[in-house]
Amino acid sequence: MLKVLKMAAASGGLVLSLAFAFQQEPVSENNPGLIDVVVIDAGHGGHDPGTRGKVARESRTTLKIALALGKKIKAEMPEVKVLYTRTSDVFVELDERSAYANRNRADLFISIHCNAGSSRALGTETYVMGLHKSEANLAVAKRENSVILKEKDYKETYKGFDPTSPLAHIMLANYQSAYLSSSLLFASRVERQFRSESKRRSRGVKQAGFLVLWRTNMPSVLVETGFLSNPEEEAYLNSTDGQDEVAEAVYGAFKQYRKEMER
Repeated sequence: MLKVLKMAAASGGLVLSLAFAFQQEPVSENNPGLIDVVVIDAGHGGHDPGTRGKVARESRTTLKIALALGKKIKAEMPEVKVLYTRTSDVFVELDERSAYANRNRADLFISIHCNAGSSRALGTETYVMGLHKSEANLAVAKRENSVILKEKDYKETYKGFDPTSPLAHIMLANYQSAYLSSSLLFASRVERQFRSESKRRSRGVKQAGFLVLWRTNMPSVLVETGFLSNPEEEAYLNSTDGQDEVAEAVYGAFKQYRKEMER
């Protein structure tokens, strides 16, 4: 922490500008306890393929999982409005993904992603907005946030946020969502489903600073469904059965979370 403070002190004006930029927009309260609208976000897309395996491309895999998840919710809970940030292989800016959820007064935001690491890395992890607890968490956030470099006016949109700067990520991570407790609850249900129902290795619920979660005015999570850098997990995530199993696990978590929230 002392090292971080020294970095902040040395960066003066940058810290002040980042602190201003990372103030959350006014929260728009939905009906408390009711889960009527869910936005499902398939990570990456279009000219941003995300991470790659030998065969699989993250943008395509996440889209298939997102659509499968939405289909399950619609079939079992027709009263729930399911919305998608994208339904085809197109590029959507990170800021627009959260703005879309806010405009539609969503009660939950679920961002689907695939992880990257060594060829031996495996398992799932679900993130909520908050402090980086380890260098590994920071690395994931930096990778996912770097997509803004593909956006046209990212410096203006994100108030000067530099995805290559460790300090910028530290400042972003210091923002704590007003919906942190609900986000943590849903995230824990997702990892429980992966562990108990899908028999996947759960790497747990984690916190980090993700731009896609930063401005959401509702509970929100980012689900890393597995490692495309691991040949076995890539084959699993690239298969119809694997994608359906992942979608079923997240649906099971949604079902349980909704029941708990609406008691």
